[in-house]
Amino acid sequence: MGSEPTQNVEKKLVLKGLVYAVLGAIGFSGKAILIKLSYAYGVDSATLIMYRMLFALPFFLVMALWSWRKSPKSSQALTRQDLMKIIFMGFIGYYLSSYLDFLGLNYVSAGLERLILYLSPSLVLLLSWFVYKRPVTRARFFALALSYAGVVVVFAKELSLQGQNVLLGSLLVFMSASTYAVYLMLSEHMLKKISSLGLVGSASLVASFCCIAQFLLLRPMSAADVPLEVIHLSIINALFCTVLPIFMVMKAIESMGPALTSQIGMIGPMSTILMGYVFLNEPLNVWTGLGTLLVLSGVFCVSKFGEK
Repeated sequence: MGSEPTQNVEKKLVLKGLVYAVLGAIGFSGKAILIKLSYAYGVDSATLIMYRMLFALPFFLVMALWSWRKSPKSSQALTRQDLMKIIFMGFIGYYLSSYLDFLGLNYVSAGLERLILYLSPSLVLLLSWFVYKRPVTRARFFALALSYAGVVVVFAKELSLQGQNVLLGSLLVFMSASTYAVYLMLSEHMLKKISSLGLVGSASLVASFCCIAQFLLLRPMSAADVPLEVIHLSIINALFCTVLPIFMVMKAIESMGPALTSQIGMIGPMSTILMGYVFLNEPLNVWTGLGTLLVLSGVFCVSKFGEK
């Protein structure tokens, strides 16, 4: 009898986490759609990312302050080296990675961009193998091969349709996935000293200041005069495709753990491809479907095999 209430609570937590994970994955996947819609108004990448992070900045500030106040002892325990590491992580994981992604979306479809970004877990695995000498099993190598084969299939199809610019765009997005993988690898150590909310809020603040500084250094103030539609799209991007998905994914992890959350997050590429078809008239074909299936299968296997 006593176990039934506990089981009911666990089921409710999993269901709640499931809702958060699905909404978070869809929110993140909408970012590329909004960026490409904004590019139609002739806005450059530096201006667009500045507006996105400018509108998100107050929320990141609240995240960081709330986390520091909730755990003042942990913040006091951070060394100067830890703070420098957080600054570096914000620069490479949220600023540089995002900017490379924005640049890449000038040349590739939203669907291909999302598939390439989904290689981040495999890149973390490879970096850990190279840097920390952690062994990688044959099963995981097979999973990596599946993921990369899927990206190659979609890439080859876009290359045949759109030409050499797809190569540049894919390289930029792959560099985005690589820099974010470095952030993920470093976060494993930092999360032992700071909460996930505090790390995300602090690193995102660093990225916001970098994006604003980049705009002020590289663009005249007149570049900030953009169509009102771009402002609306940037606000939606900041709130519904940046801040809220971060919060939802963290709540999902709290409710049902990182493994299940990451597996549910695999709906992200599929939702991006569907939204690209609906809002951007991006083509749906058998090659896109095959590539998506391979990438998602590889990511699923990477998370499923664990340390086996």
